[in-house]
Amino acid sequence: MMGKIELNGMCFRAYHGCLDKEKQGGNDFQVDFCCEYDTSVSEKSDRLEDTLDYSAIYGIVKENMEIPSNLLENVAGRIADAIKSEYPGIPSLEVKVTKMNPPVDGPAESSSVTVRR
Repeated sequence: MMGKIELNGMCFRAYHGCLDKEKQGGNDFQVDFCCEYDTSVSEKSDRLEDTLDYSAIYGIVKENMEIPSNLLENVAGRIADAIKSEYPGIPSLEVKVTKMNPPVDGPAESSSVTVRR
């Protein structure tokens, strides 16, 4: 039985961007994770060992958010690949990285990139 597991709204202060002011002053980011996963065992066992551990996923995201990158595509792809490497049994996943208040010539709440694996 395939289920959907999500961890949304992970917030970080990070230094991603092409501009010097982004690299030095940083910005606020939000990361959302979603995957398909076989939940048939954990539905019956009620054991953490039989499913994805949210705190392990968070740790992977946090570790990768601490590595400065120019592009959100690089950040999102790196996170997705790291999760897929740690959990090869995930058949498909999405990682969305959102930059709050992007440096554009006008009002914009956020910009984001979503990658799928």
